[in-house]
Amino acid sequence: MKRDPGPGAPPGTPPLPRAARSLVVAAYALLGVAVVTDLATNPTLTFSPVLATTPVLASIGTRRARVPLLAGLLALAIVAPLALADPDVALPVHLTAGATVLAITCVSTANVILVATRERELLQSRSVAEAAQRTLLRPLSERINGFRVAVRYQAAAAEARVGGDLYEVLATPFGVRLLMGDVRGKGLSAIETASDVLGTFREAAQVESDLTAVARRLDATVARRRVREEFVTAVVVAMPGAGDAGELVNCGHLPPLLRRRGEVTELESPVPDPPLALRCLVGGPYHRRRFSFAPGDQLVLYTDGVTEARDASGRFYPLAERLAGMPDLAPDPLAARIVADLRAYTGGGLADDAALLVVRRER
Repeated sequence: MKRDPGPGAPPGTPPLPRAARSLVVAAYALLGVAVVTDLATNPTLTFSPVLATTPVLASIGTRRARVPLLAGLLALAIVAPLALADPDVALPVHLTAGATVLAITCVSTANVILVATRERELLQSRSVAEAAQRTLLRPLSERINGFRVAVRYQAAAAEARVGGDLYEVLATPFGVRLLMGDVRGKGLSAIETASDVLGTFREAAQVESDLTAVARRLDATVARRRVREEFVTAVVVAMPGAGDAGELVNCGHLPPLLRRRGEVTELESPVPDPPLALRCLVGGPYHRRRFSFAPGDQLVLYTDGVTEARDASGRFYPLAERLAGMPDLAPDPLAARIVADLRAYTGGGLADDAALLVVRRER
């Protein structure tokens, strides 16, 4: 349910949590009590300094600079009648109270302007990030050459839009080809690496008939970047036409899961291959694994943000076990079911970005 803005907040103000709203109301009430007490009690005392809290309270939850400014000017105007009501209080005390109100009004107004400016800058940054995400991780068609496809990308932080996880599904002259990868790096460098890998895959998958040749080109792309301690785990999958077996090349990535009639199998590679950019350390060719992929079968590709998510006791999310217990659904509702189950398992939070790709051969 949508929360209301704080007391006195103008329309469009971001809503305050209930606890914060209660505290603000209490502060306004105490401020009113102080003013009434000042007017009704001992004229040798004054509570006028507490009026300096007025612009601070008014600035909570608003992004309009005139709100704390007007509140401060109102508080400053109240100092005068309080001075008249307390003639026995030294004039410098009232002058000091007025100066304090004016100073804090200026600070509160400047703070609102600063916060509003930063939020506009953040909104612009998010817009740029969303455009970058649409360029890097393009929307996938639900149906591609006899296959149904669904993808989910879950950012670890609500503010995040682009990360190091990457995926792609392409219709090529050699069948449908898939890529799932995870850049082991941070910041803009990781995003640039993801962009380079996706660009190379989109070109190589269309012209290289051999899946291991696609993997070699991806490895060369990452190796050319020469970014220290940065590499990419990736799995490349080929889904030829009806009746043909699929094949995959796993470059240090988590094994895909094959789901067939409720049973889930990990598609391990016969010989482990290193992540992209590390082929030069071990030498030799890449290794392919062929697997049967009949109508109705489902293939699930994922990143470690899924399987390394933990519950409250620190246990990893058992994707294969959970997947085996789920009903036979189409890729899109199945992907949504997995994400919902993952969120429930972790209590709603993720420590790392998570990508999930589900593919099913149509019957």
